Amino acid sequence: MFLLDIDWGVTGIKIGQLLLSLSILVVLHEFGHYITARWFKCRVEKFYLFFDPWFSLFKKKVGDTEYGIGWLPLGGYVKISGMIDESMDKGQLALPPQPHEFRSKPAWQRLIIMIGGVTVNILLAFIIYAGILMVWGEKKVPMESVKYGISIQDPVMYELGLKDGDKIIAADGVTIDDYNDIIKRIILSSKLTIVREGQTMDMEMPVDLIGTLVEKKRSATPLLLPRIPSLVKEAPDSLGAYKAGLRSGDAILSVNGIPTIYFDQLRSSIENLKGQTANIVALRGADSISLSVPVSEEGKIGFATLSGIEDYERFGVLRVEKIKYGFFEAIPGGIRLAGSQLKFYIDQFKKIFTPETGAYKGVGGFKSMGSIFPATWDWESFWNITAFFSIVLAFMNLLPIPALDGGHVVFTLIEMITGRKPSQKFLEYAQIVGMVLLLGLMLYANGNDFFGWGKGR
Repeated sequence: MFLLDIDWGVTGIKIGQLLLSLSILVVLHEFGHYITARWFKCRVEKFYLFFDPWFSLFKKKVGDTEYGIGWLPLGGYVKISGMIDESMDKGQLALPPQPHEFRSKPAWQRLIIMIGGVTVNILLAFIIYAGILMVWGEKKVPMESVKYGISIQDPVMYELGLKDGDKIIAADGVTIDDYNDIIKRIILSSKLTIVREGQTMDMEMPVDLIGTLVEKKRSATPLLLPRIPSLVKEAPDSLGAYKAGLRSGDAILSVNGIPTIYFDQLRSSIENLKGQTANIVALRGADSISLSVPVSEEGKIGFATLSGIEDYERFGVLRVEKIKYGFFEAIPGGIRLAGSQLKFYIDQFKKIFTPETGAYKGVGGFKSMGSIFPATWDWESFWNITAFFSIVLAFMNLLPIPALDGGHVVFTLIEMITGRKPSQKFLEYAQIVGMVLLLGLMLYANGNDFFGWGKGR
């Protein structure tokens, strides 16, 4: 039953984008380790995209290095001689250190090698964002241009106390300038400032908002959208609305005497008339017309309304500001965007490790990552998501967990400060502990995707 519900075309496109994105990020991250290791004359024995337990899909040895593609798409690695890593090659480590080995190099060189991957990921995010600004520019929707306020799409937003038509102007006392930021500002803030029917008021956000959204949200429907008027964008001549007299461009004013100036009002009125006939008053040009329109059993009358940012802009619902960047403007712009996304991710990360927020329930694995990509191949979206993933990969790798770059960095810094190098045995045990922790986190995240382990279901 479950398999029959999958749109394999859309799923394939999402998987393809995810695999390409991760492949780019993993190869360049490992290249950061590879190039710095070679710089300091370390021997690199392997450079692999994906892991290769038992066998590899492709491999070729060039000089001292075997380059290959593994079959297990959980990342990638470089194997540097004399370094304790996931290969746990104790045989090599039991021999006396050689000049070409990682363990023979000064601590400062080992530190640079270990942060090489993170450095490349950060630079990559800067470059991608700068490229996006040059090719597609930056699109902003000024909040003051969202003429009719918001339209609630998810019941959780009603439970918070928000209403259709509210204008959200600030979060935690900081003005929201761009409508594109509104969702992340809502979920990360403790207080919203809104304007409702001309009155400004503050609204407290529950601490466990993220957890509530994870538990109750069941579809990809957005939390809210800009509120739109009840305009008929298109009325196909094969459907009841056209046959009853509705035409493109009509504005529906009321249904059975109840005002329906906005689409959320119209939707609510029509849903209460399933299988009946609605008496509709519409405005066509300067004239009001009265029509009797049949309502289907699904609560529809058969016309298309405004949908998407282009429609919203064309019909004056909001305004889109498009800023083009030249090469020299794009560089600081790319750094600014990368910094903004890093702050956003760190704020989310803090929520995950604050149990009362319930944010841990939303930790996801590859399925969640793939769902972020659009259903059709869109290069602007692809590069935006890839740049964000690059920031995430850099941040996660800097966490002070053994087996991650951050763990190696911590041990190396301790050595540089104290002048004492941790024993080989200690580093081996730390590597094992780190690998167990990472495997457990990976199992939890992917289990959450498929079984909802963290959601209490």
